[in-house]
Amino acid sequence: MSTLAIAANGLRKSYGDKVVLDGIDLAVPYGTVFSLLGPNGAGKTTAVNILSTLVRADAGDLRVGGHDLAADPQAVRAAIGVTGQFSAVDSLITGEENMLLMADLHHLPRAEGRRVAAALLERFDLAEAARKPASTYSGGMKRRLDLAMTLVGSPRIIFLDEPTTGLDPRSRHTMWGIVRELVSDGATVLLTTQYLEEADRIADRIAVLDNGRIAAEGTAAELKRLVPGGHVRLRFTDPATYRFAASTLRGATRDDEALALQIVSDGTQQELHSILDWLNAAGIEADELTVHTADLDDVFFALTDNGGLPVRPDQPEETLR
Repeated sequence: MSTLAIAANGLRKSYGDKVVLDGIDLAVPYGTVFSLLGPNGAGKTTAVNILSTLVRADAGDLRVGGHDLAADPQAVRAAIGVTGQFSAVDSLITGEENMLLMADLHHLPRAEGRRVAAALLERFDLAEAARKPASTYSGGMKRRLDLAMTLVGSPRIIFLDEPTTGLDPRSRHTMWGIVRELVSDGATVLLTTQYLEEADRIADRIAVLDNGRIAAEGTAAELKRLVPGGHVRLRFTDPATYRFAASTLRGATRDDEALALQIVSDGTQQELHSILDWLNAAGIEADELTVHTADLDDVFFALTDNGGLPVRPDQPEETLR
């Protein structure tokens, strides 16, 4: 347990007869990014609200930063920072004033508060806009300011509840870089998201949450291997070579029109080496070889009732020539 920043066993929460979290277990090691991936209504925000002491759980053994959530919520609050779906930025004051307000809330001495605020504004590329009203900031700038405000108290554990919702692709990529930088500096991040690519790119482990239950958990690669359909596709330009390959590789699926063969594969390096050795031994040389593995879209549709997330990973296929 001492290696876990967040440990939840049997976490339950209901509102009336609506079960939002149905006994979920979470184990988040220090210094990692853990993603709760799921659609609206899956229970992601409720989990964050409970673990950050904003909402009381109905049941569960819950520890954050080594502190029992029920017995010592104040110690938990001292160890965490939270950036919610909706910005905490006050648009009527400047970015610097927002930062200094957070410093005051953390009871930092005035000089220390100014030093911390200036350092964070510089780190998040907001120094030039620091004395402008936050109402003039772009969406990406407001999200960066929101996260900078969260870091004023130097939290060891950071909850990010859908931090990139509504951001353009460039701002989203910037936020991903910031999250990975925070973790490299020793922070632990629990991230909720609806974006498949986001979880795939930055999370060390992912839990797919659906209807209040964990449908699956693992690394992105482990989750992708849960779903069948991975394959290696060989394409030929010479019909005679194609016919020879098709007759030799009897387990392959043929596409005579495209002069292509498809071999079932889980996409691991070891299996790819095995297929290449097999081809070399048979004297078969394809003009193009592509490896397709399941992506998180495939995982999501396979494991949940209501798939259909908006963003796919950039490159589901890697082409080798």
